[in-house]
Amino acid sequence: MKTRVTEMLGIEKPIIQAAMGWIARSQLSSAVSNAGGMGIIETSSGELDAVRAEIVKMRALTDKPFGVNVAQAFVRDPSIVQFVIEQGVRFVTTSAGDPMKYTAMLKDAGLTVFHVVPNLAGALRAVEAGVDGLIVEGGEGGGFKNPKDVSTMVLVPQVVAAVDVPVVAAGGIVDGRSMAAAFALGAEGVVMGTRMLTAAECPVHDNWKQAILSADATDTVFLNRAGPGPALRALRTERTTRIEKEGAPGGIFAEFADTQAVYFGGDLEAGVALTGQVAGRIDSVMPVAQIFEETMRDYDAVVARLPR
Repeated sequence: MKTRVTEMLGIEKPIIQAAMGWIARSQLSSAVSNAGGMGIIETSSGELDAVRAEIVKMRALTDKPFGVNVAQAFVRDPSIVQFVIEQGVRFVTTSAGDPMKYTAMLKDAGLTVFHVVPNLAGALRAVEAGVDGLIVEGGEGGGFKNPKDVSTMVLVPQVVAAVDVPVVAAGGIVDGRSMAAAFALGAEGVVMGTRMLTAAECPVHDNWKQAILSADATDTVFLNRAGPGPALRALRTERTTRIEKEGAPGGIFAEFADTQAVYFGGDLEAGVALTGQVAGRIDSVMPVAQIFEETMRDYDAVVARLPR
């Protein structure tokens, strides 16, 4: 498949892996790149020494393109731009901040830049900043969100109609059927986050993966809509149900408590497990390559069945 996204990024399949904090590192990201998609290394953990080491590992694990996400809300030091440039990275996604801040510097260094946006206003500002493309993120996806969430079905065509740069759809994308829907809305690529959590190569604890496999589409919660701080979508647990009902008196970030225990220790009550609504559509753990193969095959089948 060829789209402006695959052509820009030099990838075979128009699938980008979400930049999940602590998780989007070489073990998972190299598998994504080797399967023909775009693996992304995260910076939202703030552990830049570890990120540098992960980029080195990526070059040993894949000869395919990969990128880095600059999560501005979590990495506020402007030296992050020079850091990414020095690593020889050619593709950057920027998120959780103003695209005016880093886009010009990154593009002046010859990098391709996509910015993550939750609404039309953000998309127009990113285009004004000079980005090469947009990742348009619906509120059904997992992770940190704009409190005024808009679904992918509404947001993607709204943005596509207003901009000329390629759009990548994020939120609710899990297979060929949902990718076909995103393309029908005008997207030229998709992001997979929660589906990648359940990939065989994903380093998170099996308890989290099994919770996703057991989940219904209603088994996530949208938290902190009233602030302060960002809103987010997470797996429903006793902890997140309490936050949903009572709020987070100590601030939403205090509720994360021990992220490592959640992600890699399997204690889902030790913090917050960021998860999208598509958890309700995932029923198996598979290698990334198999996920992508099935996605592309099912995409073709869905498109072929559409009435003409």
